Amino acid sequence: MNHQVLTSPLPGSKTELRQAALMLLCECDPVRKSQDVAALQAAWNEGSVSLVPELHLNAPGNIPGRPEKPELVAPQALGRRSMRTEQGRAALIHALSHIEFNAINLALDAIWRFSAMPAQYYVDWLKIAAEEALHFTMLHDHLQSLGYRYGDFTGHDSLWEMVAKTSDDVLARMALVPRTLEARGLDASPPLRAKLAQAGDLKAAAILDILLRDEIGHVAIGNRWYGWLCEQRGLEPVSTYARLTAQYQAPKLRGPFNFPARRAAGFSEAELALMAERRE
Repeated sequence: MNHQVLTSPLPGSKTELRQAALMLLCECDPVRKSQDVAALQAAWNEGSVSLVPELHLNAPGNIPGRPEKPELVAPQALGRRSMRTEQGRAALIHALSHIEFNAINLALDAIWRFSAMPAQYYVDWLKIAAEEALHFTMLHDHLQSLGYRYGDFTGHDSLWEMVAKTSDDVLARMALVPRTLEARGLDASPPLRAKLAQAGDLKAAAILDILLRDEIGHVAIGNRWYGWLCEQRGLEPVSTYARLTAQYQAPKLRGPFNFPARRAAGFSEAELALMAERRE
């Protein structure tokens, strides 16, 4: 573990969770970041990390920390990935690794950026960060078994762009990152798993089973805190979501939808009914 990340700011004091999350967000090496996130969660579970929800932190200019590669391009410039070739399957595994690396960053950002939330909010997002780190590690290990490494293919920055857009309001962040962008993964995962299994990559298919299980929990956390924030502010959740989608120019919902996974992740029946009207 990178001990510098978890060094306490004052001699004899505990590491503070939100400050540690910010320092980890600045880490550029994805493998080290993943390892240190796991170490931070272990330290929290052991009681050696404190939490100060009201702590004021200033964002440095180098967030998120990430390696020089992959080169970031527009999503439409990524090209198609054929499951008939090992390189095509590796490109897909790389794309999934890239999503999970960005998901580590977004979870860390949710911890440090938004102050004065209930303690459970920070505990929830630390759990997400640790699970995203595990996902990245599993995918990257598999990618290396195919003869490639993270950075060998291009990637896009759509997920972090929405994180940056919603840096001014935790309500918008909960609405448009876990409940919108991450929830799209619930819809995409089953067909991707089927393609990988059909191509004979049963290891990757098994990893996607784990990702889907955990991502249902992550979206559920986003739904729970979105609902809590709407209640605190006296807002109606469905109409507020539509307003935020327009205000922040978020991607509009498009089917097909994984209704069982979305229901398990806490989407209301009213929201699911709206999705059913636009299945395709």
